[in-house]
Amino acid sequence: MHRPSWRLAVALAVSASACHQGFVLKRYTNNEDLYKAGLKEFQRHKWDNAVAAFEKLTIELPARDSLLSRSFWYLAQAHEHRDEHLLAAQSFTRIVESFPDDSLADDAALEAARSYRKLWRKPSLDPTYGETALATYQTMLGLYGDASPLAPQARKEVAELETWFAIKNYDAGMYYFRRHAYDSAIQYFRYVLDHWPDSPKARDASLRLVEAFKQIHYREDASEMCTQLRRKYTTDADVRRICAGIADAPAPTASTAPTPSTLPTPPPNPQLTPQR
Repeated sequence: MHRPSWRLAVALAVSASACHQGFVLKRYTNNEDLYKAGLKEFQRHKWDNAVAAFEKLTIELPARDSLLSRSFWYLAQAHEHRDEHLLAAQSFTRIVESFPDDSLADDAALEAARSYRKLWRKPSLDPTYGETALATYQTMLGLYGDASPLAPQARKEVAELETWFAIKNYDAGMYYFRRHAYDSAIQYFRYVLDHWPDSPKARDASLRLVEAFKQIHYREDASEMCTQLRRKYTTDADVRRICAGIADAPAPTASTAPTPSTLPTPPPNPQLTPQR
């Protein structure tokens, strides 16, 4: 039996693919038809075609056209499906900026924050996109608040994102702790407690603070931290072990006031967290 050459097989495959796609922008002579065609491509999961259609619409539609916000929405969604998270975030943001009263605006703000969040892949990496995501969540909550049914979910995701910031700064503290640079480690651990006191890493940061204080003989600081730990984690075995032999701090008197020398050390810039 005769076998077709590999060149012929490739040519047939390319031809079949081109016929299957069959999407040519210049076929559509008005924006309404192009929108319908782009939506059809989107529903068929033809993301490249959908991006081409909706990108053209976002350029050509008049500013007040009712299809413009929808075109940005589907353009952003198509970029997301192509794992183009930055382009997706930018398109979602255009809805919030240009159509803040649109029914899609709070959805778009939340999706923009999520797209930025995906760009911060793990806590040990540069947190710039994580910070942008946090700012975008805060913008969404500031603009729409409890008027949006998405607010509870946004707050939940903010808490998850903040946990990553706590992990990043805790790990930076551990970088210094393991190298016996206790003063620098203390700054990071205190930063975790000051900014994310309810995060899962807050307990660990508190315990490491006690250990650091013990190493540099800051007995009063260790006593104060152990007092807080015993009150918050009454049955915690690690607290009992690490705080063994450390008395509780005396209750503060009414006349006691902080002085500049006892105020917390200014926190480090999270952008400068050492990478491991």
